[in-house]
Amino acid sequence: MEHFDASLSTYFKALLGPRDTRVKGWFLLDNYIPTFICSVIYLLIVWLGPKYMRNKQPFSCRGILVVYNLGLTLLSLYMFCELVTGVWEGKYNFFCQGTRTAGESDMKIIRVLWWYYFSKLIEFMDTFFFILRKNNHQITILHVYHHTSMLNIWWFVMNWVPCGHSYFGATLNSFIHVLMYSYYGLSSIPSMRPYLWWKKYITQGQLLQFVLTIIQTSCGVIWPCTFPLGWLYFQIGYMISLIALFTNFYIQTYNKKEASRRKDHLKDHQNGSVAAVNGHTNSFSPLENNVRPRKLRKD
Repeated sequence: MEHFDASLSTYFKALLGPRDTRVKGWFLLDNYIPTFICSVIYLLIVWLGPKYMRNKQPFSCRGILVVYNLGLTLLSLYMFCELVTGVWEGKYNFFCQGTRTAGESDMKIIRVLWWYYFSKLIEFMDTFFFILRKNNHQITILHVYHHTSMLNIWWFVMNWVPCGHSYFGATLNSFIHVLMYSYYGLSSIPSMRPYLWWKKYITQGQLLQFVLTIIQTSCGVIWPCTFPLGWLYFQIGYMISLIALFTNFYIQTYNKKEASRRKDHLKDHQNGSVAAVNGHTNSFSPLENNVRPRKLRKD
């Protein structure tokens, strides 16, 4: 195993250049194999979990979901605030920021981004809860691709470009996750569900995040600094893949549902037999509107 580890490190060094020594010895970062194994285990659970749960009753998980989502909301808020203050203190350049130009502020960014990397491992629990609750329709290609790729990509980011221009996407994503996990946490409480209105806007925020990240990353290509160009090109390509997948998700989830809802409403209106109130349909029709009085016989 040690020989394999050394060969892997040599390959990565030849492909990507020297690793950043500032993260040497940090938990999970010295070796890629633990991250890779976690990803393989995740994919195996995604494959085998629904099969195991097929003939079992779904678990509620309500209490633990509230705690889990609250914890990720607070972690995301912490990361967002620390990244914003670190960037401000280090006077980071929006257009292009190298990885060794801001001294102690760079180290602050690196420490926060390690938590960001580690949070991607914690977020595997999103999928496990779907499996336990038998919400298998939520385990989409987008969901699995996003969760698996983020953990692996950020292992490489933390080992080669753990600060500098890498801050921007993580900062936006942390803010979006504050909104997302607070929504999921509150939706775990049945009495709160009628008051939650911002789910659709979370997806819109994610798409805006990807577009803004492409714009900011492109600045580093147009006005380059000491940040490696190869990483910038890779990030642009990855953001494009997410835009494509999230746009398809948005269309399937919201646009088609809205069109179907309008079509059903029009059909019901034409039939005159169903009254829709606040998204719910009555199971009966008012007889006084449908029954005509019979004419009296003239004998």
